[in-house]
Amino acid sequence: MKLDDFNNIDFNNAGNLPAPVKAVLLAMMFMLILALGYYFLWTDAFTSLDTAKTKEEELRKVFLDKQSQAINLAGYKQQMVEIEKTFGALLKQLPDKSQMDGLLTDINQAGLGRGLEFELFKPGQETKAEFYAEMPISIKVKGTYHDLGAFATDISKLSRIVTLNDIAIVRTGKEAGKDGKNAAANSELVMDVTAKTYRYLDANEVASKNAADSKKVVRK
Repeated sequence: MKLDDFNNIDFNNAGNLPAPVKAVLLAMMFMLILALGYYFLWTDAFTSLDTAKTKEEELRKVFLDKQSQAINLAGYKQQMVEIEKTFGALLKQLPDKSQMDGLLTDINQAGLGRGLEFELFKPGQETKAEFYAEMPISIKVKGTYHDLGAFATDISKLSRIVTLNDIAIVRTGKEAGKDGKNAAANSELVMDVTAKTYRYLDANEVASKNAADSKKVVRK
């Protein structure tokens, strides 16, 4: 088989071509058909196959995640029980609306019990969150260093949650005690502090708050 055999091909008389030339031509036609078939027929099929493989991997991952969750379900349930217990214990430290007056009285009595002189005790405006309300209380009391410290300790020991914030203490220049052995301890101090206490919202208050929040979202 020579190169001239391809230069002088007469396709009208292809049946009489030499066998090697026929073989080469058939091989070329086969490759051309294969290329066209791949482009027009198999490309979409391969794309669909790749998509299916990707989907299979995603489903396999989801299955393994679900399987892992199912295996650890008992542990998750136990964690939920513990979380609910902890949440319940914390919730008990939040008074309801009817108990707030008693809590304010407890805070006031804690100061009076330490011999402090109240110059200001003013509950502020409540701020409502998802399931609780926060009430700030502006307090200004006068007393010795030790009495103020004892007052803060008594507040921390209340059965309800009360925090002391923005504490500012200044000296008045007076001495509260007659004993001059420890002038610093007996110096009269004035403490400005914001006490914050919390209460949980009842069902009606939660419903009202959710309705008000929904209206705000609609207006936006």
